[in-house]
Amino acid sequence: MAPMRYADTPWRVLVVDDEPDLVDVLCGALRYEGWQTRGVTGGLAAVAAAADWRPHAMVLDVMLPDFDGLEVLRRVHGTDPEVRVLLLTARDAVEDRIAGITAGGDDYVTKPFSLEEVVARLRGLLRRTAPPGPAAPGTLAVGDLRLDPATREARRGGEPVDLSPTEFALLRHLMEHPRQVLSKAQLLDAVWSYDFGGQAHVVELYISYLRRKIDAGRAPMIHTVRGAGYVLRAAAG
Repeated sequence: MAPMRYADTPWRVLVVDDEPDLVDVLCGALRYEGWQTRGVTGGLAAVAAAADWRPHAMVLDVMLPDFDGLEVLRRVHGTDPEVRVLLLTARDAVEDRIAGITAGGDDYVTKPFSLEEVVARLRGLLRRTAPPGPAAPGTLAVGDLRLDPATREARRGGEPVDLSPTEFALLRHLMEHPRQVLSKAQLLDAVWSYDFGGQAHVVELYISYLRRKIDAGRAPMIHTVRGAGYVLRAAAG
């Protein structure tokens, strides 16, 4: 299998977990995919390694001995917001998963997990990290909403809209299919690049984020079609 690359460089993935044996196993599995890896076992070491090595993605345990993974995530994203983060957690409660995504995590797996699942989810995250290709060179427009895939800028009514990488990917897909009802499963496949296994509340969470940024104080563009999914259409004039 040819390694996935970013600007002709193999993907760099930083693995962070307080169990050294698990770090070694994960690093070995990711190297088998052709990716470069580094592994550390603490929060301070993770922040230092991220600043020095500039990974494209992190596999990050929430529970660490010095400070938790969410604090690592905040510090790393403070200097490099484009780093993709796959959270590892022993907690399966919905509020714990939402806390991780709210803090800036892109995805999560619950311990115990399979190596195949970690690789598949990382592959999906890294696919969204690649620079926009020539397939979508023009600005997307729906009503007064504009999105430029080349500059990754979004505006509504001429006002800039600040989007995270995942919010950008979700909005882009909605704008590429205006007036088309898209199910949660379709959005998961297109934006997250794999089947979430029924955890479609992640789509609901990111739709709510987009609504706050796109629709707040304006005529709504993102609509829920009960039992079917979501649709983006120009605001009623």
